Amino acid sequence: MRKLTQARKWSILLDSAHTMESGKPIRILSVDDHDLVRKGIAAILSTESDLELVAAASCGAEAISLFRQHLPDVTLMDLRLSDMSGSEVTAAIRQEFPEARIIALTSYDGDQDIYRALESGVRGYLLKEMVYSEVVKAIRIVHEGKRFIPVEVAQQLTGFFPDVALTPREVEVLSLVARGLGNKEVGDILGTAPGTVKAHVQNILSKLDAKDRTHAVTIALRRGIIHLHSPGIAGTLLNS
Repeated sequence: MRKLTQARKWSILLDSAHTMESGKPIRILSVDDHDLVRKGIAAILSTESDLELVAAASCGAEAISLFRQHLPDVTLMDLRLSDMSGSEVTAAIRQEFPEARIIALTSYDGDQDIYRALESGVRGYLLKEMVYSEVVKAIRIVHEGKRFIPVEVAQQLTGFFPDVALTPREVEVLSLVARGLGNKEVGDILGTAPGTVKAHVQNILSKLDAKDRTHAVTIALRRGIIHLHSPGIAGTLLNS
């Protein structure tokens, strides 16, 4: 597909900013890896005369391609996709289209999930349990250039502020600890000494205010620092 010139991109995005004033519907791209969710969103949007679903994607690569093709006014973005995270897709889209207006639509309610999504450039964050009651309002608010952060989501952020974030290496260590690996095994995988791993674990316990390694994993899962669907974690926890 022929790439759009930068001038053409800005022209289309500026046109989309005036859809409400001109009476045109708000054009929406839906991104979710579950067909049932995509159909549910389509059904909700079909009842609103000022909203139009122009495309639906089931993975990150398809979302980026469809965004380029349709240049929607608002995008609903699932954070958990098969090929890349919704935050990564959002960052990729906004790198090419800085004015893109994207709402994270997800079951993730951990503060670190929210932080990552906001850092990637989403303008709203909506839990899937709120879809039927809030998604239409969220789309209209974000389309107006405002942010949409429900009280329930904002409370997750304030509950851990100020926060001392784990380093990328500490997240790696904690993910391996969650699989039941000891310091030596973690060190072998990461190519570092067991003593260094032990120091990382102590830093993790301190930052998370955790009593022990199991408590640290539990906190990290709840806050979205690591996820249960990560390879090996679910089985380890169930067998522990």
